[in-house]
Amino acid sequence: MRKKTETKKERKCGREIKKRKKGRKKEKGGKKNKKKERKKNNEKGKTNKQMKKERKKERKKKKRKKNKT
Repeated sequence: MRKKTETKKERKCGREIKKRKKGRKKEKGGKKNKKKERKKNNEKGKTNKQMKKERKKERKKKKRKKNKT
């Protein structure tokens, strides 16, 4: 019977599993544009939550368009 102190990582095949290396870090490029967009929309009187919803809708539209073709 196995000891209860063992962790799940150690248990697999009796050896510790190495943490998976994460892929290449993406460059942070889109932040500045988002800030500009937010500023523009704040002038129109929209909240960040409304903006988030709009972006989600746009993403869904793109997906739908992609799926049609």
